[in-house]
Formats: sequence, C-alpha cells, structure tokens
Amino acid sequence: MRVATWNVNSVKQRVPRLLPWLDQREPDVLCLQETKLTDEAFRDLLGDELGRRGYAVAVHGEAQWNGVAILSRAGLEDVVLGIPAAPGFPHPEARAVSATCGGIRVHSVYVPNGRAPNSDHYRYKLSWLSALRDVVAADPPTTIVCGDMNIAPTDADVFDPDAYIGQTHVTAAERAALAKLQAVGLHDVVRERWPEARVFTYWDYRAGMFPKNLGMRIDLVLASAPVADRVRAAWVDRHARKGTGPSDHAPVLVDLDEAPDGDIGPVVPPPSAPAVKRNSVTLPQSR
Repeated sequence: MRVATWNVNSVKQRVPRLLPWLDQREPDVLCLQETKLTDEAFRDLLGDELGRRGYAVAVHGEAQWNGVAILSRAGLEDVVLGIPAAPGFPHPEARAVSATCGGIRVHSVYVPNGRAPNSDHYRYKLSWLSALRDVVAADPPTTIVCGDMNIAPTDADVFDPDAYIGQTHVTAAERAALAKLQAVGLHDVVRERWPEARVFTYWDYRAGMFPKNLGMRIDLVLASAPVADRVRAAWVDRHARKGTGPSDHAPVLVDLDEAPDGDIGPVVPPPSAPAVKRNSVTLPQSR
C-alpha cells in the first residue's frame, strides 16, 4: 500500500502535473493540501479523471484558500470533515479531512501557517494543533497523519537554522505542539528511516531556493506504531518539484508492506547543490 501526501498549492493550477504524477507513482492513498477549491468545484474539475483511475474522493474545501482532500483506491469509509472543537480564524477553515482507507485511519491536514510569532494567527495555529492532537489521541491503533504541518521538527529540517531566527515554523512553541501530537504514539517515518539525511519538502519559489536546495522539511507522514512497523520505503519525490508549473512543495511517499521501487530515498533524485555555510543566506521574506 502506497500512501502519499502533497501540498499542491492550488489543485486547479496543478492538474497538468497531478494527473501524470498519479499515473507514474500510483499511490493507493493520496492526501492533498491547499486545494483552494470548493467541494463542488473540485469534483467538477477532477471527479471524472479520478474516477477513471479508481479513486474515491473525500474533499473539504473552500474557494481561494486552504482545502484538503483524500484520494483513495483502498476504500474510503467514515469520512469526517474538519476537526471537532477546532478554533477558527475567526470562522472554521477547511484544514482537515479524515477517513478510513485500507483499515488505516488517514488524516489529511493543512496546519495554519502562524504568520508571525506571537501573532493572533500564531496562537490560532497552536490551538488548532491542540485540537488535532485530541482527535488523533482517540483514533484506532492504526493511524496516519499526513500533510503540511508548517513546522520543521528540528534544526536539521531547515537549510540553515540561523536564517530562520525570528520566523515561524521553527519556534519552540510550535515544535512543542508538534511533539505533543507525536506523543500520542506517532512516528515521523521519513526521519526515522533516514535519521542523518538532509531532506526537504518545501522550497520558496523566490530567489532560486529550489536549485540551491535551500528548503525546509515541513510536509510529514506521522504513523502509529502498527503502521510504522509496516514501512518499507519513505521518500520525497523531488522530481515533482522540477519543471514547469510545479507546486512549491514536493510529494512525500511511504510504502507499506512492500516497496515497488525498492527502498529508495530519502530524496529522489538527490540534489546536487552543496549545503551552504551557516548565516550566509537571507530568506526572501526577510529582504
């Protein structure tokens, strides 16, 4: 069973990339984030194409912003839109959908960005993560939480910790909130499989960040122990970030029980750019 997650940053813009990628990688379950379409518009756009490929769809979206989905050809049962008791900003946003696929409870989540440390949106982010933790804590033993967490778990998950001083995604409170989520029994399967590797999933469009491999690892697959024990491969499809019209995120793939492409990874293909010296690069948003 192949499970993948991908922040497509507008599914409408990404259709020319998404459909060929589905045909190439053949995930059994795909979690999408930042679909940026209403449920009706999503089904109008992709329903027929996904149906022909054997995918059932659970979608929770809104126009222009946010939006999540689960595509599954391993079954799709007990669909829940959103997170009960989650805060809004000020109204509830389309940031989570869950379903049971192939006997696994699957969550597709798009965690709030946080915008600036100690801002209202930052506090919203922390509260939202707490609500997500409460839901996952009550899940069955076989659970996966996939998505754009908008948090780099450690300094090893950014190209240069010094560049992110004063920014969101790396603060102690955000990392503590993520750690509390994992403390319910979730394993960061990519990092556990590649503990020393330099792995990123997001690169800013600006300033040549992608070819220079100046990225962050913020798209995660967190699995309960019974699922994590079944992992045979876990990797980032960097090829999907290349070329014309890509998302600024790359998909993350996890193979359970068997690995059709072998135990490849951690990043496919590997980047050629060397690691930069610390404190030598300024983030585009800081210029």
